[in-house]
Amino acid sequence: MAGPSAHHASGRSEDLYAGRPPWDIGRPQPAFVALAEDGALRGRVLDVGCGTGEHTLMAAAASLDATGIDLVAGALRIAERKACERSLAARFLRHDALRLGELGELFDTALDSLVLHSFNAADRTVYLDGLRSVLRPGGRLFVLCYSDRHTGEPDVPHKLSRTDIESCLSDGWVLESVQATMCSSNLHADGIAAWLVTCTRI
Repeated sequence: MAGPSAHHASGRSEDLYAGRPPWDIGRPQPAFVALAEDGALRGRVLDVGCGTGEHTLMAAAASLDATGIDLVAGALRIAERKACERSLAARFLRHDALRLGELGELFDTALDSLVLHSFNAADRTVYLDGLRSVLRPGGRLFVLCYSDRHTGEPDVPHKLSRTDIESCLSDGWVLESVQATMCSSNLHADGIAAWLVTCTRI
């Protein structure tokens, strides 16, 4: 596979969700749970590459207006079922992460769990421009991505350095922090070294 999150951007085959992808851990990533507990998620929340919806539903459980987008229809069906089972009001849309401007909406917070790092440099620019178009000025983007600090087995693709992150978020954003953290995976018992990135749209 091209990487754990390529499905978010370019439409992975539906059979991925017949099994259990490594990034689908059945709960929100701990780094994002901590953000929610700290009250960092505000207003209208967009979860890009939402998969089966755990982060969208986390925002909905905090009484926020939550929208998740993904291209994999099967994942979205699972997300909608979870919302129904948990009696949570959340919206899930089949939409391309590289065409965010076509949503025609504005959000206050955007969540990116393992999406940004799966793009090449050109597509990262398109993606981040799209995010800027749907975030209000002062809106915040939180990114969880694999770190070049990861050395465990199995290895993971798309590892980013701190310099990579600083470079792609240099225009149109205030980069508030790049924190070393861990990303949970159902293939890595000890987790994957990751970065939690916080930035504000100018």
